[in-house]
Amino acid sequence: MPAVRSVLIVGGGAAGSAAAILLARQGVAVDLVEERPDVPDVGSGITLQGNALRVLRDLGVWDDVRAAGYPFDSLGIRAPDPAGTLVAEIPDVRTGGPDLPATLGMPRPVLARLLLDQAARAGAKIRYGVTPIAFTQDPSGVNVNLGDGSTGRYDLVVGADGIHSWTRRQLGIDVEPASTGMGIWRVHVPRPAAVERTDLTYGGRCYIAGYCPTGAETMYAYLVEDVQDRSGLTHAEQIDVFRDLASSYHGAWDDVRASLTPETFVNYARFESHVVPGDWHGGRVVLIGDAAHSCPPTIAQGAAQGFEDAVVLAELLLAADTFDEALLTAYAERRRERATTVVEASVRVARWMLERTPPSEADVPGLMRRISVLVTEPA
Repeated sequence: MPAVRSVLIVGGGAAGSAAAILLARQGVAVDLVEERPDVPDVGSGITLQGNALRVLRDLGVWDDVRAAGYPFDSLGIRAPDPAGTLVAEIPDVRTGGPDLPATLGMPRPVLARLLLDQAARAGAKIRYGVTPIAFTQDPSGVNVNLGDGSTGRYDLVVGADGIHSWTRRQLGIDVEPASTGMGIWRVHVPRPAAVERTDLTYGGRCYIAGYCPTGAETMYAYLVEDVQDRSGLTHAEQIDVFRDLASSYHGAWDDVRASLTPETFVNYARFESHVVPGDWHGGRVVLIGDAAHSCPPTIAQGAAQGFEDAVVLAELLLAADTFDEALLTAYAERRRERATTVVEASVRVARWMLERTPPSEADVPGLMRRISVLVTEPA
């Protein structure tokens, strides 16, 4: 019998939904609460590397992910010149194994829906528009008060509530994400026929101009700039700013600019990072995913690391007969070094760009290769 019989998961993102699937399908009574009223219908794309795809296969959603997304096995580097000249084509490492693509892009809302639907099929009870407002715990369980007036008692609470985690603060962990000095614009647009993988352009008016196909007809494009307060812009102004910044880039970028309409999804986010240095739990409350560690998307490992947290935590809980805090300590000890290495590498790439470190000193391909070797081994 698993070490826990009832679990509350706070947050329905990548880590939370994965944990819900893994625990519920083994008979654990899982409640998942998500503050959003539902899964958004529109949003940006996500880039998933092989180690994330390996977990998605284990979760039973790989066939649907493959059908909804766009797989590829190389990375292109282009120049910020009038032709968008291809200067390098780099084969990607198949970090999920030889039978999975190296990388796959897909719409974020589609991935979220696939995972939450799978969690529901596994038996998890999902409640949208609900957040915890307080919890108290004793040696045998956690009492939780929820914002809709309901209460519950659980063997374990899993805080998968993101980078600015309420659960982390309630545990008294005084760690907040720090800005890396960059901001990213993302738009979701039609895919030009010539775009068959991620291509990155370094230089020009932005640090990075990149795109990733997310399906047969769609892709997302992104621009990374010095972080700014863009909160006061209207949607139309956001589109105008994106179009203006994108004017430095050509090739497929000419199609991106031409495809922008008043209805185009666009968002702006700051690059932030943190790692909780000590315990990732307090009593019977534990953190996973971005609640425990977060990184800028410079090496596309954020969701993958959250998936890996869920796998390791579930493995330990399901293998034990009785609960002991040592299980949560073992989880963090097994995950901390790997997650920290990924976070530090992601921040280092951002810092090299911010400081305009010359390529002779900033070995981005070498660093990414080392991370690929690391994550090829299952967590």
